[in-house]
Amino acid sequence: MSLKDPAHILIVDDDDRIRDLTKRFLTLKGYRVTSAPDAAGARRLMDNMTFDLAVLDIMMPGETGLELLDRIRSGPARATPVMLLTARGEARDRIEGLRLGADDYLAKPFEPEELVLRCEAILRRSQKPAPPPEEIEMSGLVFNIERGELKAGDQRIRLTDAEVQLLTILARMPGEAISREDLAEMTSAGMERSVDVQVTRLRRKIEPNPKEPIHIQTVRGVGYRLMPD
Repeated sequence: MSLKDPAHILIVDDDDRIRDLTKRFLTLKGYRVTSAPDAAGARRLMDNMTFDLAVLDIMMPGETGLELLDRIRSGPARATPVMLLTARGEARDRIEGLRLGADDYLAKPFEPEELVLRCEAILRRSQKPAPPPEEIEMSGLVFNIERGELKAGDQRIRLTDAEVQLLTILARMPGEAISREDLAEMTSAGMERSVDVQVTRLRRKIEPNPKEPIHIQTVRGVGYRLMPD
């Protein structure tokens, strides 16, 4: 399994069918995809997770995609690239979206392959890959990401293959919340419950007090994040 981080895309659409099909197609193309059925759900996710691209449907009940875009551009995630999904022929929405800072738009109905190509183009323009940290420190322990090796001084702490996978993924994105669903898909855990079991075991080896973890933290309603020293 490759541990290279795929681009993380947020899909926001109130149409269950379009949202699920889009997520499935982008996932098959190698992207990490998280979805939300409305703007409120999207904002909760963006409060706890970092996205490389957001794909927003304009016509949503309640807070529209344009209103969500406006809030994104005035908040902490203002630099996140945004693609809008618009109704065919609605030039007014496209113009307003571009004025608010959208990076691109695509009219519905669309071909999934065109969506992928447009996502790739936006990501090429926006991504500036930074080298991941080689090591992270946690209360006197040092984890070497490339070697998958955890040490306390000169003493190596034994980790199972599953624990190495999980800790490596968390360590490559320090401070970022990763959903239990994504962790299950990106590791050999397979099920969210198995992720919880691996987290419990890792905490026993890493945390000064496993019952009050300070490094592998639970993010309520999302999943887990790793907080190094």
